Amino acid sequence: MALPCLRGVCRRNLLKLVDLRSAKFVDVCSSLKIAGTPDQRKIAHAMYSAFPILNNVADDVGKATLAQDLACLINESSILEERKPRGRMELKRFLELRIKKRVKKQYMNGKFHFLMENVVAHPETLEDAYGCIMLNSNVDVSMTKPNMSFVSTAKELHSGSFDVKANTYSISTRGAKKEVLILPNLKLKVVQEAIRIVLEVVYRPHFSKISHGCRSGRSHSTALKYICKEISNPDWWFTLHLNKKMDASNFTQLVSIMEEKIEDPCLCTFMLRMFEAHVLNLEFGGFPKGHGLPQEGILSPILMNIYLDQFDCEFFKLSMKYEALSSGSDAHQSGSPSTLRRWFQRQMKASEVKNIINGKSEASEAKNIINAKSDIRVYCCRVMDEIFCAVSGSEDIAINLMHEIISYMRNTLYLEANSLSGVLPCDRPHGIRFLGLLITRRVEESPAVRAVHKLKDKVKLFALQKETAWNAGTIRIGQKWLAHGLKKVKESEIRNLADKSSVLSQISCYRKAGMETDHWYKLLLKIWMLNVNAKSAESEEIILSRYVAEPSLPTELIDSFCEFQKRVDEYVASETASTLALLPKSSDPVTSTEINAPVHVIEKHLLRYEVTNSRGYARSATPLILQDSDKIIDWFSGIVRRCLRWFSECNNFNELKLIVCDHARKSCIRTLASKYRMHEDKVEKRFDADLGRIPSTQELDQGVANVPSESQAFDNDEALMYGLLHSGTCLLSLARITSQSRPCNCFVMGCSSSAPSVYTLNVMERQKFPGWKTGFSSCIHPSLNKRRFGLCDKHLSDLYLGHISLQAIDFGAWKVGFQRIDRDNIGEE
Repeated sequence: MALPCLRGVCRRNLLKLVDLRSAKFVDVCSSLKIAGTPDQRKIAHAMYSAFPILNNVADDVGKATLAQDLACLINESSILEERKPRGRMELKRFLELRIKKRVKKQYMNGKFHFLMENVVAHPETLEDAYGCIMLNSNVDVSMTKPNMSFVSTAKELHSGSFDVKANTYSISTRGAKKEVLILPNLKLKVVQEAIRIVLEVVYRPHFSKISHGCRSGRSHSTALKYICKEISNPDWWFTLHLNKKMDASNFTQLVSIMEEKIEDPCLCTFMLRMFEAHVLNLEFGGFPKGHGLPQEGILSPILMNIYLDQFDCEFFKLSMKYEALSSGSDAHQSGSPSTLRRWFQRQMKASEVKNIINGKSEASEAKNIINAKSDIRVYCCRVMDEIFCAVSGSEDIAINLMHEIISYMRNTLYLEANSLSGVLPCDRPHGIRFLGLLITRRVEESPAVRAVHKLKDKVKLFALQKETAWNAGTIRIGQKWLAHGLKKVKESEIRNLADKSSVLSQISCYRKAGMETDHWYKLLLKIWMLNVNAKSAESEEIILSRYVAEPSLPTELIDSFCEFQKRVDEYVASETASTLALLPKSSDPVTSTEINAPVHVIEKHLLRYEVTNSRGYARSATPLILQDSDKIIDWFSGIVRRCLRWFSECNNFNELKLIVCDHARKSCIRTLASKYRMHEDKVEKRFDADLGRIPSTQELDQGVANVPSESQAFDNDEALMYGLLHSGTCLLSLARITSQSRPCNCFVMGCSSSAPSVYTLNVMERQKFPGWKTGFSSCIHPSLNKRRFGLCDKHLSDLYLGHISLQAIDFGAWKVGFQRIDRDNIGEE
């Protein structure tokens, strides 16, 4: 609380303090709601000395007593703040902080001891972890009755009798080549959540700054901002993708890494049991991480960051190796030269240069390499198992850096790393793919160059307008020619109007008896098209314009129009080039990095999910027709909201939002029109208020411009929202309606509501890693294809809008009334 507010509170309560004296002083102090920092506590002590009335009137209340009570007000106010209602993610952070306090008590002699016995195997810790899972499932913790006993589970963990395999279930594909997915049940999931929070408390302060995945304050957006703003003038870049499922060698390496900061044999033993039960689900590569896919385990993000933190440290050593010997590396620094770097240069140049620079044997060769390495900078950005590297220097340095990283991954971390594209130049127009987006470098144009290009665009627009007017006029002439031909055919059928000498009368002998006028006219047009070879034309308008109207126009008019088009092309090609040549050329062109969304890939996914047809027009989504209208609107609204959440910082966001918003709204209207068999105009009037939930382009502009509030800061924290921020849209189709004879509960963990309907999950695709980011779930495990599960109305909307992910669904719990297994899921394992 600021100083004026603190002074005002004390003044308003001064008379009350004097009247009540010391007997009621504590009660009055507890009624004050003062919050502050240690500095404000000092202000409170100082303010006491400014009130001498208290010393004269309240004799029983001494200076030390008042100062102590005012200091206690801060702690009491914090207790009152804890009782205030919190948001969903804010409450999750509060539960994690309670576990954090228990973890810190186990820190002794530079390590954390007995975390499994004293923290994880504690009923309160398990209850807090259960609350975190319920919040991820968007279930009210206060209204939920736990389906497990925290005390008995804690005893099992403490005694080591917890059976991991008994708390798992498996799902497999139905084909001959079976792929098995092993998932934990709710009880084991709570234990995993508790271990995850404990490990994050231990390792989060030690992670490298180049790591941007599943961390507070670091996310996909911060990684892209780092690439755009922090990497200055790169010459070469490449991406590395890891591809390996965790095996015994990786697990042994992981345990050895954890033992550097944790001394707890029980925790290592429990993790070994989960590894042997194949329920850790830690896989490098294979599928994008953080997209809320069921095959990604709860412990997978933190364990992957712990494992790859060794690479992060190794990269700093490589950066010192490549940059410290560079004589011009300090020129990139805006401040003073680094003393440490100068010392390192002297040491390396004096002794072991030839061993460090690629094993060169001659001192002269090492010196030449050092001189060639001037102004070298290497950069790295890692988001889980995707690695982006950039180099300012020669291509050989970039290739050597890539080979050293791959060698370290293979020999030290026992991982297979590969680069699909290899080392690419940054000025390559196609760019490079990272995190499902396209990263390119573009030379920024000067104001003079932009003016020349603006003039060129105006000339092109003027020529296009004239061409459009020409085509419209010739098409109109062709249409009149068609109408005139039909009129002549009809006149030839009337005796009084028929011209015996006309061509129509002469060929009427070929007309079959009983052939109608329209049929006869179409036959004549077909013969004419064969004669002029017009079948190769792209459209009917081109036929009317090129083969009917233009041959009948004066030659001078056609030649003048063609000459105009030719002169425009020559002006655009030559005049603008000569104008640019006259402009002063900058010796150091300014380049910038751009992030672009894969628009063409997104359009293909809109076609795959039946939002658009093959011609690119919006259509009705057939799998959604049987669902309620509210859920149909929520599904399309989720697509648009994910577009805002994922691509708002892309440079082509304006182009993308027009495509997605327009197609989503029109497809939603046509889906509702097909459902109710109504005209689209009537659907828009009937569902006008509900269609407002699909954000328009204007609302998207306002959403991007608005600054996020303090409550939204928790909702944008990737550590809290991991698996939710980037969960893609999935397609569900209605399987059946539940009834009293065939009931079904909601499959979301912790939800006890009955499900009015059972839905089928449709896996539309399985992209190869790394895939494109499209807004849809592109890599759901094939064993979940055509799986049926029940959802209540609330959680169905949450799934469509992205408030929960598929990780919140318990696919192995077919809970039906009277404790019977539903017949629709007999094939479930």
